[in-house]
Amino acid sequence: MTTEAFQAAYDAVITARWPAGTAGATVPTPYGPTYVNTCGRADGPPVVLLPGGGTTSTAWFTTATALAATHRVHAVDLVGDPGRSVPGAGDPPVRTVTDLMRWLDAVLDGLGAARGAVALCGHSYGAWIALHYALHAPRRVSRLVLMDPTNCFTGFRPGYLLRAAPMLLRPTPARTRAFLRWETGGAPLDGTWLALEAHVAAFPTARPVTGPRPVAAAARTLRPPTLLLLAERSRAHDIRRAAAAARDIPAVRTETLPGATHHTLPLAPPPGTDARVADFLRD
Repeated sequence: MTTEAFQAAYDAVITARWPAGTAGATVPTPYGPTYVNTCGRADGPPVVLLPGGGTTSTAWFTTATALAATHRVHAVDLVGDPGRSVPGAGDPPVRTVTDLMRWLDAVLDGLGAARGAVALCGHSYGAWIALHYALHAPRRVSRLVLMDPTNCFTGFRPGYLLRAAPMLLRPTPARTRAFLRWETGGAPLDGTWLALEAHVAAFPTARPVTGPRPVAAAARTLRPPTLLLLAERSRAHDIRRAAAAARDIPAVRTETLPGATHHTLPLAPPPGTDARVADFLRD
């Protein structure tokens, strides 16, 4: 992978799939610069999109397009993950959940988001971060959307981790595509995004932060209204167990996305999914 090839593939997704006028900017944080793709109404309420681990914020193109008519959309490249949030040589790594929370505090500050006025929407690992943040700073989160979140309400399926292991231990474009074909059942995914993902497979990344499953704390203290969207055919986890664990959390409304798998989200959601997210954020 060359930096030039990665940057060109990244820009190709933004140009081809994101709304016209999408602009990128870098926000300073204690853990290094964080890159954010922004689109939508300048006077709209802010919504921050957090991608799954191992991918970039560009994956949110369908959701960003749906929300741009009513919201100011900020899609964030996770620091230390593939993307343009590349820490400098002197920047400390993100090692703990506390570090992640401080990082996202700084991102929201840098975006000028008013306290109590930010909606968070996360997929997979990004949803895990979003849920932890809503517990960490409930007054800064107005609404929360968790799209097939992993390790929030139940653990990973062992078979999913076994299938993912070769890709995680020694990533190659071929291994990434084979894993995506398996998890999605061969569902068609956007070719421009897949071309970027081929470069992402060779992108140097930091070890992801792991930590407690926040379901117990959420049951006691989660305040922002929360939409939990579970992929009907997700191979990442047992959605029935996830739904059962969320049932006792008053703030959570659970819905199942028919036909969706973990990795068809957020790239190719079932029809009406993004409109449902937009409606929830407007309620």
